[in-house]
Amino acid sequence: MKVGTVLAICMGLQACSTLPPGHDYPRIDSRALVHSEQTALGARLAEVSDQNNGRSGFYLQSFGIDGLLTRMQMINAAEQTLDLQYFILRGDDTGRLLTEAMLRAADRGVRVRLLLDDGEAIAGDEHIQPLSAHPTIEIRFFNPFSYRGHNMVLKATEYAFNRSRLNYRMHNKLLVVDNSVALIGGRNIGDQYFQVSAEEQYADNDVFAMGPIVREMSKSFDEYWNHEFSIPLEALARSDSSRRALQEHRISSAEDPAKVQADGFDFTSRVDSGQPLEGMLSGELPIVWAPARLISDSPDKKSVVEGSRVGRLMLRPVADATQAVQSELLMITPYLIPGDEGLLLFRELRDRDVRIRILTNSLMSSAVLLAHSGYMGYRQPLLEDGVEIYEIRSMLGNTRGSGQSAAMSRHGTYSLHAKMFVFDRSSIFVGSMNFDQRSMHLNTEIGLLIDSPELARELLRRFEAMAQAANAYELRLQSEHSSGKQHIIWRTLENGQMVDHQTEPERSGWQKIKANLFSLLPLDDEL
Repeated sequence: MKVGTVLAICMGLQACSTLPPGHDYPRIDSRALVHSEQTALGARLAEVSDQNNGRSGFYLQSFGIDGLLTRMQMINAAEQTLDLQYFILRGDDTGRLLTEAMLRAADRGVRVRLLLDDGEAIAGDEHIQPLSAHPTIEIRFFNPFSYRGHNMVLKATEYAFNRSRLNYRMHNKLLVVDNSVALIGGRNIGDQYFQVSAEEQYADNDVFAMGPIVREMSKSFDEYWNHEFSIPLEALARSDSSRRALQEHRISSAEDPAKVQADGFDFTSRVDSGQPLEGMLSGELPIVWAPARLISDSPDKKSVVEGSRVGRLMLRPVADATQAVQSELLMITPYLIPGDEGLLLFRELRDRDVRIRILTNSLMSSAVLLAHSGYMGYRQPLLEDGVEIYEIRSMLGNTRGSGQSAAMSRHGTYSLHAKMFVFDRSSIFVGSMNFDQRSMHLNTEIGLLIDSPELARELLRRFEAMAQAANAYELRLQSEHSSGKQHIIWRTLENGQMVDHQTEPERSGWQKIKANLFSLLPLDDEL
């Protein structure tokens, strides 16, 4: 019998298990830094935080490269603790840059805790594993696969036999330094998420945070880190985390250091300049101080949804904020699969004459064809209820609000990845939660509800820049002359002229065929 077949059978025998492999591995719980004021960052921010009456400070970052710079500079500034929680950490240039920064932090005595989901791991992402041999670095995986390789047949086999467990993923994105400053939002770690890859650019937002809200973020991280689903790397098979592997990693990195080169961008000098982090810390960049609430799912979300455990579900506070809207709701979401409950929510708002505008991906810009297929059937009912829908184009006509340069946008591989709501132009939601069934019911998520008209206006400006006719298709209903039946048209600006596409714009006929075939499958609850 072949080795692959043996592995598949062995994995199938685990089907009854509700806990991940390595759950019984001995480990020590740990907590966030208590006395953050004893660090340079904490001491610097303590006084200004005290002057703002319990409010927290925020700065929105829409430029992808700023997200990379800020992460690098935050890691470089860490003195005692560094906590990272991500759905994806790629082994590409930007992932390697951040990995090397973590290793340098550990070398100067910083305790590094890295919590990853590996549901979307690909070949190369294991570059992080040798770091766990460092005495001050610990890596854990949330609800990991038993099989640690990249053979898709074996991985699919394990998933098929353990679907009820492995379908449950951690989608959170969070970085906390010295329990003093944090970065939260929708970006994973990888070239496309920082908009430096010609092949793909994912537009997103980060929120830089300081003040009392940071301690709430650290509590959330600790809750996940110490959960039984967070498995130390050492407990998993086929992981090379020996001192020899770490030394080889150091040698390899020295011989072939990671570099980011995007249309002539000089990354090294920008990191060394200290901006944008120094500007946010000094107040040179306008920090907005506002009341805010951290909302997150419990690590036990699956059990909470099923009713077997008590815990938090972040969908409820987001839904409550949405239902409370009186005049206008803006939504930016890469995946729009509202389900029956979402359709009902939008309909109730429209019955109260609330204006609803949604920006999402088009077929051409979508990075996940299955998600687009799930969205297709909701467009006409939403339009019939008076919801305004805009679909971002993969080739932008104007880069204002895009988060990247015109030189990068010329590749025509732009995609939306941000998850942001604006409520009555007075408060916002920014986080990791898409408006789809997977985020609502299957993945754990995290985000911020911030009461700030100033930040609401900033997101409004970005929405309108991205939804302009040069950058997006405005979906409209048009009646057929013969039957009176309505169908969707895609209105946009091309070569200075407004154009109405009678059929959905596509990259290729095969792309549209696949999307239409996928749309026939009953997969909404999985998307």
